[in-house]
Amino acid sequence: MAGPPESTHPKKSSPAGSHGIRIGISSCLLGQEVRWDGGHKRDRFITDTLGDYFEWVPVCPELEVGMGVPRETVRLTGDTEAPRMAGVKSGKDWTAAMRDYSRERVRGLEKMDLSGYLLKSDSPSCGMERVRVYPGKGMAVRKGVGIFARILMEHFPLLPVEEEGRLCDPGLRENFIERVFAFRRWRDLEASGCRRGDLVAFHTAHKFLILSHSPRHYQVLGRLVAAAKSHTPQRLAALYGGALMEALRVPATVKKHCNVLQHLAGYLKDGMDAAEKRELGEVLEDYRRGLVPLLVPLTLLRHHVRRHEAAYVRDQIYLNPHPKELMLRNHV
Repeated sequence: MAGPPESTHPKKSSPAGSHGIRIGISSCLLGQEVRWDGGHKRDRFITDTLGDYFEWVPVCPELEVGMGVPRETVRLTGDTEAPRMAGVKSGKDWTAAMRDYSRERVRGLEKMDLSGYLLKSDSPSCGMERVRVYPGKGMAVRKGVGIFARILMEHFPLLPVEEEGRLCDPGLRENFIERVFAFRRWRDLEASGCRRGDLVAFHTAHKFLILSHSPRHYQVLGRLVAAAKSHTPQRLAALYGGALMEALRVPATVKKHCNVLQHLAGYLKDGMDAAEKRELGEVLEDYRRGLVPLLVPLTLLRHHVRRHEAAYVRDQIYLNPHPKELMLRNHV
């Protein structure tokens, strides 16, 4: 069964460091008229902002499985853990066809080397969470996962996946895009052979990014790198990659960001005078109290890093985990 073109390219050239970052996406979010009624759900933030940085790989499971456009609406029915997909009016059962298609489609996506995936919320095929499931009797419950989305996430357990609706939350938006760029850097390291020395350098650069999400994983990954010689490169890569992406799924908080910022400031204290230390401390307190966004203490910290030529701090991915033009840390 023929599907849509494998990918669509950004309208503008991608910034340095983001070439070839492919993101799978529900086709309707790009403005493709593939919805049941022949319409679309174009998301301007996705197409007009993220589209400058990512190469989209559009997928519409319901169209590609053969439902056509326009089509009868479908919904999930029965058990929330293993729901069936059926036509609302006709009752036609699409479950087996959708599962078979989804397994084949995600295997095909392997060659695209995706760095993330954006799904359409509430969809019986693409919804990531809280999809309506209609039991035999009674009201629908929001406990389902779209059939394609479930198979996708099971097949690519480390892949950053998010729904377009949740991108309206500044914290979730920043977390998803941060994970996409981290996943791409990790996959590039893995493709290079993941030599132990390269892994040590990678971990050194990512230490404070990891700490801002999960102090527990910070310790786990540190011990793993310290014991690198006891693993084969392939085993080491698998263990590290899994723990890294698990760590970054843990939400960063103001408290954890303050901890990281104070740690980084500690590397600069010998070169700062009393007034500079006091100013940085005041800005950190303003951030802790919610008076300024994360961008403010980060900007001041980067100023001192450049002034004092602190190479170790300068090279921390935490300071620049994604393109500044996205302005993601202006709102967290």
